[in-house]
Amino acid sequence: MMDNKVLTAILHKEEDMYVAECPEVGTVSQGETIEIAIANLREATELYLEEFETEVYDHPFVTTFEVSPQNA
Repeated sequence: MMDNKVLTAILHKEEDMYVAECPEVGTVSQGETIEIAIANLREATELYLEEFETEVYDHPFVTTFEVSPQNA
């Protein structure tokens, strides 16, 4: 039996869908709502980990940064 792991979900919106990515494993999924995108990501990640014996790495360091776009 495998221990439960807490993984990271990074989400962004593309048109009418939310895209969710798990950076520790590399899985990606989507959904019409944030909740559905995360549920789909959970399912995709569980299936991936069942198929491939992938080591789950530590949580990524997530931060923000500021840019100043240059006008052409």
